[in-house]
Amino acid sequence: MFSYRHAFHAGNHADVLKHAVLLHILDYYNRKDAPYWVIDTHAGAGVYDLTDAWAEKTAEFRDGIERLWHLPQLPALLADYIDHVRQLNDQGGLSVYPGSPWIALQLMRPADRLRLFELHPTEITHLDENIQMQSRDVARQVSVFEKDGFTGLLSQLPPAPRRGIILIDPSYEDKNDYRHTLTAVREGLKKFATGCFAVWYPLVRRKEVHDMQKQLEKISDASWVHVRLAVKRPPENGYGLYGSAMFVVNPPYTLVSALREAMPILEKQLAQDDQAQFSLTHQDK
Repeated sequence: MFSYRHAFHAGNHADVLKHAVLLHILDYYNRKDAPYWVIDTHAGAGVYDLTDAWAEKTAEFRDGIERLWHLPQLPALLADYIDHVRQLNDQGGLSVYPGSPWIALQLMRPADRLRLFELHPTEITHLDENIQMQSRDVARQVSVFEKDGFTGLLSQLPPAPRRGIILIDPSYEDKNDYRHTLTAVREGLKKFATGCFAVWYPLVRRKEVHDMQKQLEKISDASWVHVRLAVKRPPENGYGLYGSAMFVVNPPYTLVSALREAMPILEKQLAQDDQAQFSLTHQDK
């Protein structure tokens, strides 16, 4: 279970979709003065050096964020995402990539709080180090738990301010993660019905993915948005990532229109063959 290292995949097409959506949600929550919590069930290391051996081994960022890096006049959802990543990089180059904890930390206000779960022993060591690099006041906003996020999530719900964003993004290397994700959303909504639950999952040729896609859209009577991006045709041998998806319960009302504008650009720019495509469905309540 400890074989997965996100540094191999930092900044790839899946990160582009996940983090662009997350940034939009955070920006929306910042429109109100009321504080909120962000809870990340599978936090990773927080920040990734794209020049180190882990990232260079696969260099997946070259078919992800790098393809958008110098494009002019991007839609707002993508322009905000690129601008945020630029803030961590000097002199216009792309050498550092922020994970979801870092994105949340940079956008949160003093009264907001960040709760991070990470079980991988190497990842949590780097996560702790990266958090400690922040100022004392910022670090006090963050709680890091060396614990399985699926089991730890419910202990944090509902958040004290009754406003919160929950990001659920396991590696799905273990096929049980699909079942655990559905359970986490179902049980989480029972304790925090108004929470914004953002689920990332990979597009791979597994029965569990097909089943989860159907179950997610039946999981709640609340509003939801479901966006999927395939960057290439599914592999004939049945193995390998060919895209990813985000399912957001209780999304900002602005998310659908932002995705309608951004997804055709992502389909075109991140395509790895002529079978790239996206889908966008939603339920309004």
